[in-house]
Amino acid sequence: MIPTEPLLHLRTVTVRRGEKDGLRSVDLNIHCGEHVAIIGPNGSGKSTLIKVITRELYPLARPELVCRMFGQETWDVFELRSRFGLVSNDLQATYARPITAYEAILSGFFSSIGLWPAHQVTPAMEAKARSVMARLEVSHLADRAVSEMSSGEARRLLIGRALVHDPQALLLDEPTNSLDFRAAHEFREIVSKLAQEGHTIVMVTHTVADVIPEISRAVLLKDGRVHADGPVAQMLSAPMLSDLFGMPLRVVQEDGRYGIL
Repeated sequence: MIPTEPLLHLRTVTVRRGEKDGLRSVDLNIHCGEHVAIIGPNGSGKSTLIKVITRELYPLARPELVCRMFGQETWDVFELRSRFGLVSNDLQATYARPITAYEAILSGFFSSIGLWPAHQVTPAMEAKARSVMARLEVSHLADRAVSEMSSGEARRLLIGRALVHDPQALLLDEPTNSLDFRAAHEFREIVSKLAQEGHTIVMVTHTVADVIPEISRAVLLKDGRVHADGPVAQMLSAPMLSDLFGMPLRVVQEDGRYGIL
């Protein structure tokens, strides 16, 4: 059954963070099945937007406010977060205590950091976790602690953690931060494959190279507002990105992939 409601529907969303607004009167729609890149410099509101989607932050209550995920305004947070598979550098940093790769994958069922005594792991969950690990070619890491892995290996595990509950969309927050060139390339190849398999991709990044060919739309954030929104080829042009980042930039493009010189 094809979802009829947008994955995300925001209207006049303003989020206060300390003495300033993290988001200011943001209007944004993203539909299920649509692959979108949300791009902006540091401080543009990208992290705030992620936290609004995952219900870690809430907008200021105003009569004109709309903040819906999958057609609903109110959610059980754990149910909502199971609909989004989150992958982020910040999430990876929370795996500081000894947690094996297998436990990390299973923790996706509970939106937790590792497993705890209260978690009831079923045989079906175990089978799904092992299947996902095999799919991502990380089965050999099952017994290794996440804290002992390379950044690239750990990032693959976070994809597995996100996939175990079959989310309707993958929410990727600055996903290649801390990855070297090869690990970042391999990560993007995995994301491309997942997009081709039908997973909705929402890529939040300041790195133009993260925009995989399957992404057709880019939303540019600046100073907490939607600065521009449109087709990738138009949004990732030198004039648009130079204006966004406040400096002259040269953009190169080949086979649907972009870079900045």
